Amino acid sequence: MATSNPAFNRSPAFSSNRDVVAKLQSSSASVKTENMTAAQLTDLYSVPSATPSDTDRMTYEDTMVKIVVSFVILLVGAAVGWFFPVLALPAAIVGFVLALVNIFKKKPSPALVLSYAAVEGIFVGGITVFFESRFPGIAVQAVLGTLVVVGVTLALFVSGKIRASKRATKVFLIAMIGYGVFSLINFILIATGVNSDAFGLRSAEIPILGGIPLGVILGPLVIIMAAYSLVLDFDSIKTGVQRGAQRIYGWTAAFGIMVTVVWLYLEILRLLALLRR
Repeated sequence: MATSNPAFNRSPAFSSNRDVVAKLQSSSASVKTENMTAAQLTDLYSVPSATPSDTDRMTYEDTMVKIVVSFVILLVGAAVGWFFPVLALPAAIVGFVLALVNIFKKKPSPALVLSYAAVEGIFVGGITVFFESRFPGIAVQAVLGTLVVVGVTLALFVSGKIRASKRATKVFLIAMIGYGVFSLINFILIATGVNSDAFGLRSAEIPILGGIPLGVILGPLVIIMAAYSLVLDFDSIKTGVQRGAQRIYGWTAAFGIMVTVVWLYLEILRLLALLRR
Protein backbone atom coordinates (compact mmCIF):
# COMPACT_ATOMS: atom_id res chain seq x y z
CA MET A 1 0.00 0.00 0.00
CA ALA A 2 1.50 3.30 -1.05
CA THR A 3 1.56 6.16 1.41
CA SER A 4 1.53 9.86 0.74
CA ASN A 5 3.98 10.60 3.54
CA PRO A 6 7.46 10.89 1.96
CA ALA A 7 9.02 9.86 5.26
CA PHE A 8 7.57 6.37 4.76
CA ASN A 9 7.56 6.34 0.96
CA ARG A 10 11.34 6.53 0.60
CA SER A 11 12.12 4.05 3.37
CA PRO A 12 12.50 0.37 2.37
CA ALA A 13 11.58 -0.66 5.92
CA PHE A 14 7.92 0.17 5.34
CA SER A 15 7.66 -1.22 1.82
CA SER A 16 5.25 -4.02 0.96
CA ASN A 17 7.42 -4.99 -2.02
CA ARG A 18 8.44 -8.63 -1.57
CA ASP A 19 11.95 -8.18 -2.97
CA VAL A 20 12.65 -5.34 -0.56
CA VAL A 21 11.21 -7.35 2.32
CA ALA A 22 13.39 -10.34 1.46
CA LYS A 23 16.46 -8.12 1.41
CA LEU A 24 15.60 -6.69 4.82
CA GLN A 25 14.98 -10.08 6.33
CA SER A 26 18.20 -11.50 4.91
CA SER A 27 20.14 -8.86 6.82
CA SER A 28 19.30 -10.54 10.14
CA ALA A 29 21.82 -12.85 11.74
CA SER A 30 21.69 -16.45 10.59
CA VAL A 31 23.04 -19.53 12.35
CA LYS A 32 24.96 -22.12 10.36
CA THR A 33 24.12 -25.60 11.52
CA GLU A 34 26.00 -27.64 8.93
CA ASN A 35 29.00 -28.53 11.12
CA MET A 36 27.21 -28.78 14.49
CA THR A 37 27.14 -31.94 16.57
CA ALA A 38 23.92 -33.55 17.78
CA ALA A 39 24.47 -32.12 21.27
CA GLN A 40 25.04 -28.63 19.90
CA LEU A 41 21.89 -28.85 17.80
CA THR A 42 19.90 -29.98 20.84
CA ASP A 43 21.19 -27.01 22.86
CA LEU A 44 20.43 -24.66 19.97
CA TYR A 45 16.81 -25.70 19.60
CA SER A 46 16.20 -25.65 23.36
CA VAL A 47 17.02 -21.95 23.52
CA PRO A 48 13.88 -19.76 23.78
CA SER A 49 12.88 -17.89 20.63
CA ALA A 50 14.45 -14.48 20.27
CA THR A 51 12.18 -11.52 20.88
CA PRO A 52 12.07 -8.50 18.53
CA SER A 53 14.27 -6.63 21.04
CA ASP A 54 16.86 -9.41 20.91
CA THR A 55 16.97 -9.28 17.11
CA ASP A 56 16.99 -5.45 17.04
CA ARG A 57 13.63 -5.31 15.25
CA MET A 58 10.83 -2.73 15.37
CA THR A 59 8.13 -3.17 17.98
CA TYR A 60 5.02 -1.10 18.62
CA GLU A 61 6.19 -0.31 22.15
CA ASP A 62 9.65 0.88 21.12
CA THR A 63 8.24 2.90 18.21
CA MET A 64 5.70 4.53 20.52
CA VAL A 65 8.50 5.56 22.89
CA LYS A 66 10.35 7.22 20.00
CA ILE A 67 7.18 9.02 18.91
CA VAL A 68 6.51 10.29 22.45
CA VAL A 69 10.11 11.48 22.87
CA SER A 70 9.92 13.31 19.54
CA PHE A 71 6.69 15.08 20.51
CA VAL A 72 8.08 16.05 23.92
CA ILE A 73 11.01 17.73 22.12
CA LEU A 74 8.52 19.36 19.72
CA LEU A 75 6.52 20.76 22.67
CA VAL A 76 9.69 22.13 24.26
CA GLY A 77 10.50 23.83 20.96
CA ALA A 78 6.94 25.17 20.79
CA ALA A 79 7.41 26.75 24.22
CA VAL A 80 10.55 28.49 22.95
CA GLY A 81 8.69 29.70 19.85
CA TRP A 82 5.83 30.94 22.01
CA PHE A 83 8.11 33.22 24.03
CA PHE A 84 10.34 34.14 21.07
CA PRO A 85 8.00 34.25 18.03
CA VAL A 86 10.64 36.15 16.02
CA LEU A 87 12.36 32.77 15.59
CA ALA A 88 9.39 31.31 13.67
CA LEU A 89 10.57 32.29 10.17
CA PRO A 90 14.18 31.06 10.47
CA ALA A 91 12.88 27.91 12.21
CA ALA A 92 10.52 27.29 9.27
CA ILE A 93 13.46 27.48 6.82
CA VAL A 94 15.73 25.26 8.92
CA GLY A 95 12.85 22.84 9.52
CA PHE A 96 12.21 22.55 5.79
CA VAL A 97 15.88 21.73 5.17
CA LEU A 98 15.95 19.17 7.98
CA ALA A 99 12.76 17.60 6.65
CA LEU A 100 14.37 17.09 3.24
CA VAL A 101 17.49 15.64 4.84
CA ASN A 102 15.43 13.19 6.90
CA ILE A 103 13.33 12.21 3.88
CA PHE A 104 16.25 11.53 1.55
CA LYS A 105 18.62 10.01 4.12
CA LYS A 106 18.82 6.26 3.52
CA LYS A 107 19.04 5.31 7.18
CA PRO A 108 17.30 7.40 9.86
CA SER A 109 19.34 9.45 12.29
CA PRO A 110 17.83 9.98 15.78
CA ALA A 111 19.76 13.25 16.13
CA LEU A 112 18.35 14.64 12.88
CA VAL A 113 14.80 13.55 13.72
CA LEU A 114 14.96 15.17 17.16
CA SER A 115 16.56 18.29 15.67
CA TYR A 116 13.64 18.52 13.26
CA ALA A 117 11.23 18.11 16.17
CA ALA A 118 12.87 20.98 18.09
CA VAL A 119 13.02 23.36 15.13
CA GLU A 120 9.52 22.52 13.92
CA GLY A 121 8.27 23.09 17.46
CA ILE A 122 9.74 26.60 17.44
CA PHE A 123 7.95 27.31 14.16
CA VAL A 124 4.64 25.94 15.44
CA GLY A 125 4.95 27.93 18.67
CA GLY A 126 5.73 31.14 16.81
CA ILE A 127 2.90 30.82 14.29
CA THR A 128 0.50 29.93 17.12
CA VAL A 129 1.37 33.17 18.94
CA PHE A 130 0.53 35.11 15.76
CA PHE A 131 -2.95 33.54 15.58
CA GLU A 132 -3.49 33.78 19.34
CA SER A 133 -2.77 37.51 19.31
CA ARG A 134 -5.53 38.04 16.75
CA PHE A 135 -7.99 35.42 18.00
CA PRO A 136 -7.59 34.85 21.78
CA GLY A 137 -8.23 31.26 22.82
CA ILE A 138 -7.65 29.80 19.35
CA ALA A 139 -4.50 27.94 20.42
CA VAL A 140 -6.35 25.82 22.99
CA GLN A 141 -9.11 25.12 20.46
CA ALA A 142 -6.60 24.01 17.83
CA VAL A 143 -4.70 21.76 20.25
CA LEU A 144 -7.90 20.12 21.47
CA GLY A 145 -9.14 19.69 17.91
CA THR A 146 -5.87 18.04 16.88
CA LEU A 147 -5.90 15.68 19.87
CA VAL A 148 -9.50 14.68 19.11
CA VAL A 149 -8.80 13.95 15.43
CA VAL A 150 -5.62 11.98 16.20
CA GLY A 151 -7.28 10.07 19.05
CA VAL A 152 -10.39 9.16 17.06
CA THR A 153 -8.34 8.15 14.00
CA LEU A 154 -6.04 5.95 16.08
CA ALA A 155 -8.98 4.35 17.92
CA LEU A 156 -10.77 3.55 14.66
CA PHE A 157 -7.58 2.11 13.15
CA VAL A 158 -6.78 -0.06 16.17
CA SER A 159 -10.37 -1.34 16.31
CA GLY A 160 -10.21 -2.24 12.62
CA LYS A 161 -13.14 0.00 11.70
CA ILE A 162 -11.04 2.04 9.31
CA ARG A 163 -8.33 0.75 6.98
CA ALA A 164 -6.33 2.10 4.06
CA SER A 165 -7.68 0.77 0.76
CA LYS A 166 -6.22 1.05 -2.72
CA ARG A 167 -9.22 2.95 -4.09
CA ALA A 168 -9.36 5.41 -1.18
CA THR A 169 -5.60 5.94 -1.40
CA LYS A 170 -5.80 6.73 -5.12
CA VAL A 171 -8.53 9.30 -4.48
CA PHE A 172 -6.48 10.71 -1.61
CA LEU A 173 -3.34 11.05 -3.74
CA ILE A 174 -5.30 12.84 -6.50
CA ALA A 175 -6.78 15.18 -3.90
CA MET A 176 -3.32 15.81 -2.47
CA ILE A 177 -1.96 16.78 -5.88
CA GLY A 178 -4.89 19.14 -6.43
CA TYR A 179 -4.45 20.68 -2.99
CA GLY A 180 -0.72 21.05 -3.60
CA VAL A 181 -1.33 22.93 -6.86
CA PHE A 182 -3.91 25.15 -5.16
CA SER A 183 -1.52 25.93 -2.28
CA LEU A 184 1.27 26.80 -4.72
CA ILE A 185 -0.97 29.17 -6.69
CA ASN A 186 -2.23 30.71 -3.45
CA PHE A 187 1.33 31.26 -2.22
CA ILE A 188 2.36 32.92 -5.50
CA LEU A 189 -0.65 35.27 -5.38
CA ILE A 190 0.21 36.30 -1.82
CA ALA A 191 3.96 36.63 -2.49
CA THR A 192 3.40 38.80 -5.57
CA GLY A 193 0.84 41.00 -3.85
CA VAL A 194 -1.99 40.05 -6.18
CA ASN A 195 -3.92 39.00 -3.08
CA SER A 196 -2.93 40.98 0.00
CA ASP A 197 -4.95 38.93 2.48
CA ALA A 198 -2.88 36.69 4.77
CA PHE A 199 -5.03 33.71 3.73
CA GLY A 200 -5.01 34.49 0.01
CA LEU A 201 -7.74 32.63 -1.84
CA ARG A 202 -8.92 31.26 1.49
CA SER A 203 -9.82 34.78 2.62
CA ALA A 204 -13.08 35.25 4.48
CA GLU A 205 -13.59 38.30 2.26
CA ILE A 206 -14.06 36.11 -0.83
CA PRO A 207 -17.38 34.21 -0.56
CA ILE A 208 -17.67 31.36 -3.06
CA LEU A 209 -20.61 29.05 -2.38
CA GLY A 210 -23.69 30.60 -0.79
CA GLY A 211 -21.55 33.26 0.87
CA ILE A 212 -19.17 30.66 2.35
CA PRO A 213 -15.46 31.43 1.79
CA LEU A 214 -13.40 28.91 -0.18
CA GLY A 215 -11.12 28.41 2.81
CA VAL A 216 -14.01 27.31 5.01
CA ILE A 217 -15.07 24.81 2.35
CA LEU A 218 -11.55 23.48 1.86
CA GLY A 219 -10.71 23.37 5.59
CA PRO A 220 -12.79 20.33 6.62
CA LEU A 221 -11.80 18.47 3.44
CA VAL A 222 -8.09 19.03 4.09
CA ILE A 223 -8.51 17.95 7.73
CA ILE A 224 -10.12 14.73 6.50
CA MET A 225 -7.16 14.29 4.13
CA ALA A 226 -4.73 14.75 7.02
CA ALA A 227 -6.68 12.21 9.09
CA TYR A 228 -6.50 9.68 6.25
CA SER A 229 -2.79 10.42 5.97
CA LEU A 230 -2.54 9.35 9.62
CA VAL A 231 -4.28 6.09 8.72
CA LEU A 232 -1.65 5.52 6.02
CA ASP A 233 1.10 6.32 8.54
CA PHE A 234 -0.30 3.84 11.07
CA ASP A 235 -0.57 1.25 8.31
CA SER A 236 3.08 1.83 7.36
CA ILE A 237 4.18 1.33 10.96
CA LYS A 238 2.16 -1.88 11.14
CA THR A 239 3.87 -3.07 7.95
CA GLY A 240 7.31 -2.23 9.34
CA VAL A 241 6.70 -4.20 12.52
CA GLN A 242 5.20 -7.21 10.72
CA ARG A 243 8.03 -7.30 8.16
CA GLY A 244 10.71 -7.21 10.83
CA ALA A 245 12.22 -3.83 10.00
CA GLN A 246 15.26 -2.78 12.02
CA ARG A 247 14.55 -0.93 15.26
CA ILE A 248 16.28 2.22 13.99
CA TYR A 249 13.41 2.74 11.56
CA GLY A 250 11.18 3.54 14.51
CA TRP A 251 12.71 7.03 14.21
CA THR A 252 11.44 7.22 10.64
CA ALA A 253 7.98 6.41 11.97
CA ALA A 254 8.30 9.14 14.60
CA PHE A 255 9.35 11.66 11.96
CA GLY A 256 6.50 10.69 9.64
CA ILE A 257 3.87 10.95 12.37
CA MET A 258 5.22 14.36 13.40
CA VAL A 259 4.97 15.68 9.84
CA THR A 260 1.34 14.61 9.55
CA VAL A 261 0.25 15.83 13.00
CA VAL A 262 1.89 19.24 12.51
CA TRP A 263 0.14 19.54 9.14
CA LEU A 264 -3.17 18.60 10.78
CA TYR A 265 -2.66 21.14 13.58
CA LEU A 266 -1.88 23.99 11.18
CA GLU A 267 -4.94 23.20 9.05
CA ILE A 268 -7.21 23.17 12.11
CA LEU A 269 -5.63 26.42 13.29
CA ARG A 270 -6.24 28.05 9.92
CA LEU A 271 -9.85 26.83 9.71
CA LEU A 272 -10.62 28.13 13.19
CA ALA A 273 -9.11 31.51 12.29
CA LEU A 274 -11.31 31.77 9.20
CA LEU A 275 -14.39 30.86 11.21
CA ARG A 276 -13.49 33.40 13.90
CA ARG A 277 -13.14 36.11 11.27
